[in-house]
Amino acid sequence: MWIRTLSDPDCTRVLASNHLGRLACVNDGRPYIVPIYYAYSNNCLYAFSMPGKKIDAMRENPLVSVLVEQQDGGREWKSVLASGRYEELPDRVGYKVERDHAWSLLSRHAFWWEPGALKPVTPPVSDHSPHVFFCIHIEQISGREACE
Repeated sequence: MWIRTLSDPDCTRVLASNHLGRLACVNDGRPYIVPIYYAYSNNCLYAFSMPGKKIDAMRENPLVSVLVEQQDGGREWKSVLASGRYEELPDRVGYKVERDHAWSLLSRHAFWWEPGALKPVTPPVSDHSPHVFFCIHIEQISGREACE
């Protein structure tokens, strides 16, 4: 077995062909890592969530990283780390095009909304959904792979 560094185009292919990642942010001065479902497009990761700890943490400190792992069979794998800046895509003028783009990318996959919308506690019934669409503008990318 050998380990090699992935090129930027190889890293991009891993991001584009996967949809589950581990988001790392800082919450109350401590590392906080959670799974997110994402879609990749034009050097951005688009995702959706309900308000909570990760959204609060990213609003406080928008510098984040996302780890994406791909198991290729046997002992072979690829791992990509994308670091960048969180940007919320609110439901208002100035964000409509990018918010619609995020929705169209995410909605191509069945049950795309579940990881971001389901919480361990049942929320109160409301006519308003406080869901948050966001993107992570990738500033740095690196990756490795293990090959037989």
